[in-house]
Amino acid sequence: MEKEFKRNTSDRNFKRNNDSASFKENDKHRFNNEEQSDSNDDDENNLIVGRNPVLEALKAEKLIDTIYVNSEATGSIGHIISLAKEQGIVIKNVNDLKLSAMTNGASHQGVVAIGACAEYVSVERILEIAQEKGEQPFIIICDEIEDPHNLGAIIRTAESAGAHGIIIPKRRSASLNHIVFKTSAGAASWLPVARVSNIVSAIEVLKKNGVWIYGADALGESYTSANLTGSIGLVIGSEGNGIGRLVKDKCDFLLKLPMYGKITSLNASVAGGIFMYEIVRQRNKA
Repeated sequence: MEKEFKRNTSDRNFKRNNDSASFKENDKHRFNNEEQSDSNDDDENNLIVGRNPVLEALKAEKLIDTIYVNSEATGSIGHIISLAKEQGIVIKNVNDLKLSAMTNGASHQGVVAIGACAEYVSVERILEIAQEKGEQPFIIICDEIEDPHNLGAIIRTAESAGAHGIIIPKRRSASLNHIVFKTSAGAASWLPVARVSNIVSAIEVLKKNGVWIYGADALGESYTSANLTGSIGLVIGSEGNGIGRLVKDKCDFLLKLPMYGKITSLNASVAGGIFMYEIVRQRNKA
């Protein structure tokens, strides 16, 4: 895709901060690891259980978010995995106990698929949407937001603020499941979401297309002093750990919120909302 938006260093009024401290948040819905997140999500997702149902769903190219397989299973499981990889579907190896828990003891034959509520788009498509509207790209990048309630709230705010799309990683992230759709109050039906294998690579694509990358970080510059009127990719960090080191290194600027009380951090979706509407305020003023 041709570069449509130029990055102009003279438009930026503060320096990039390379400190490695994390932007942390208090989140009562936080999951301690990926498997906990999976088990919570599964309760409200559409399950496709068993080899033939999953295989037919793949052949019909139904929207599938994740496939769970027993790593010790053989036979047609190999064909299922092959088709899933061709379609870019996330595959997770789990044990039989996990599958039984997901299906409430039903016969799963070593495989369970979770249907997605919407189709993902490419990063390039999000950039094209901004170009078609004649607007500077405004993109939210979620770095390992594992709580679906947080992701849904971020999508709701982003859609309301006029963002062109959301980028999430395939691993260690909530996906477009029923919880996300419910929490987003329907916004997930309207706002394009790109699901990528590598956030750092996605950021590189954005930069090549003239997008400045801003990361939410406790040691960044005050968000009120930043020039947020150009092409922007806003990175919101994960529950508890903030933005990852590699992702932070790719940020052009780091932003922080002033904290005057005894609590030193905000929920990711709350902090993200403040940053997003500062971008809206500055764009409307420009």
